[in-house]
Amino acid sequence: MPVMPDEQETDGETRGVPVIGLLGAPGSGKSTIARDFAALGCVVIDADQLSREAMLDPRVLETLAAWWGDGVVVDGRADRRRIGEIVFADAGERQRLEGLIHPYVNRWREAIRQEVFAHPSPMIPAIVEDCPLLIEAGLAEGCDVLVFVDTPLEERQARVQASRGWSAEELAEREAAQAPLDTKRSAADHILYNVGDRETIRSRVADVLNDILQAFARGRTSRHA
Repeated sequence: MPVMPDEQETDGETRGVPVIGLLGAPGSGKSTIARDFAALGCVVIDADQLSREAMLDPRVLETLAAWWGDGVVVDGRADRRRIGEIVFADAGERQRLEGLIHPYVNRWREAIRQEVFAHPSPMIPAIVEDCPLLIEAGLAEGCDVLVFVDTPLEERQARVQASRGWSAEELAEREAAQAPLDTKRSAADHILYNVGDRETIRSRVADVLNDILQAFARGRTSRHA
């Protein structure tokens, strides 16, 4: 059974559970690892899902159409692939989109975090932040522990080709828009190898979670010691 931590005061917040930030390259399988954490009782904050929800807001859709034409909104929904083509070809446009979407995402993220902090439960061992721009957006500082999901390039390429239809060039574009992998890896407190069969990987996730909970219970999380 996971070791439940005592309450710990961090950055002005009373945290009864640690906040775990996931790092990794596009296609590394962070979302799958996040689901493994969720299966162990963790509350997962999925920034991609929150971004998709933000893009359902009529005000956001109106702004996107004003910027890039009606073609980026189809049947009342944002054409995420077309928008991706625009923003990953132009860093300025990507920053403009982030400036529009991130305030929505951050409000929802913070609401989820505060709800867990305010109502701790022995059934919730940790919060997991699954955010592609954890370092770039400065969100890593709000985490107690960072876990880097390490996946070989060949596997990442095969995965995004099958699931998203991305070419090797598209994957490279998206990876270049994020912090370098060496930066993410060096920032991490734990490396989780996302290779092998699912049972083995789930076991690794459970081991990492137990290590984190034990350290947190002793007040020895490496980022806020």
